[in-house]
Amino acid sequence: MRTAPTILHLDMDAFYASAEQAAKPSLRGKAVIVGGLGPRGVVATCSYEARVFGVHSAMPMAQARRLAPNAAYLVPRFGLYREVSEQVMGLLRDLSPLVEPLSLDEAFVDLEAGQTAWDAESARLTGVKLRGDIRAVTGLTGSVGLAASKMLAKIASEQAKPDGLVLIEPGTERELLAPMSVRTLPGVGPATGDHLRRAGITTVGEIAEAGEDELVRLLGKAHGVALYAMALAHDVRPVVAERDTKSVSVEDTYDVDIHDRVRVRMEVQRLADRCVGRLRGAHLSGRTIVLKVRRYDFSTLTRSETLRGPTDDPAVVREAAARLLESVDTTGGVRLLGVGVSGLADYTQEDLFAQARTAAAAASAEELEHVEHEETEEAVEEPVPPAERRWHAGHDVRHAEYGHGWVQGSGLGRVTVRFETPGSLPGRVRTFRSDDPLLEVAEPLPLVEGRPGDVGSPAAGGEG
Repeated sequence: MRTAPTILHLDMDAFYASAEQAAKPSLRGKAVIVGGLGPRGVVATCSYEARVFGVHSAMPMAQARRLAPNAAYLVPRFGLYREVSEQVMGLLRDLSPLVEPLSLDEAFVDLEAGQTAWDAESARLTGVKLRGDIRAVTGLTGSVGLAASKMLAKIASEQAKPDGLVLIEPGTERELLAPMSVRTLPGVGPATGDHLRRAGITTVGEIAEAGEDELVRLLGKAHGVALYAMALAHDVRPVVAERDTKSVSVEDTYDVDIHDRVRVRMEVQRLADRCVGRLRGAHLSGRTIVLKVRRYDFSTLTRSETLRGPTDDPAVVREAAARLLESVDTTGGVRLLGVGVSGLADYTQEDLFAQARTAAAAASAEELEHVEHEETEEAVEEPVPPAERRWHAGHDVRHAEYGHGWVQGSGLGRVTVRFETPGSLPGRVRTFRSDDPLLEVAEPLPLVEGRPGDVGSPAAGGEG
């Protein structure tokens, strides 16, 4: 353990919801809930105003609507969140070469490695400056914990929420931990917590008093030894700058169970293509294809196939996923499908036979298209009605007359838009036909205006 609190843990406050409030003046100070809005959607995050009603992340969206019927319910804008996250991580990397991101809104920083802190006072000053820089660059707030270990720094940032800073002085750790619930310690979930409670252990101090032998008897050797060490505030885990990606996967949950086998196959093919897109975006390939199927009765099945070498060929991944699907009975209905690739590598050893099959299939398709084109050259084309545009609640739009705004809601051929920007006063609401030619999808605007390369600017390439 270190003798100075030079490990920093940053946790952005209600990140997705706070970003939406920063972007939408009319939502500031109000309950905002971000997540999937379908019947089976879940809450990704919610503002502190929504938490007053008992809403929390991972809660079914239907339950959240019952608890907070008047809240603003928005579809996530991950492009915006990634851009803001990159700005925040850039500030952290200015402090140290050892930054360990845990998610878009959370990371550990080794301040000692960056020579930006060496004692309690320098660590505190660094944390204060970081919080100010984050607010200036993004308009958002983050909570900072400082301690001599990763476990304690994370506990400190949790105590600091929202928008605060807590520093745990070395030597005070056990006194601080003793009255806390056992659930405070990493790795103690509901099941382990209940098991300890039945043994009369409810606080961290009681874990320390019970002793290592008793913890091993209750939880097994690995878990018992680790938990006892944490109760004594022993944590020597280093901050690791690069965390190896073990797998890449995508999955979708469907509002209504899918019973049509052809539709299931099509969804698997689509997911395989999305998965390969992520693989290629990360400049990776993989040799194990994994299919995940959650059926109507919530039973979840996984099937996998290992190839002769790593690939990022969409045809190969599609074929493997289709073969895996053949071994799964989906007659009762499917509520979730997922496709993943593991056994990752940064090189590709292509399946030559698969490539040949793909080339042959492409050639056949091209030939068939040519024949069909010749046969229908003289036919009169019937106009196909355009598909109705979908407008996602919370996403950015631009109207040729009224300017930039965001979708408040849509349905029955209408879309309601509030016209405002991050730097404006709360804007007015107008309703249009969903096919209004003057209305189009737009990119997010910078949360803090006037900063080159910010979200939504041409240099940043922000997503809508």
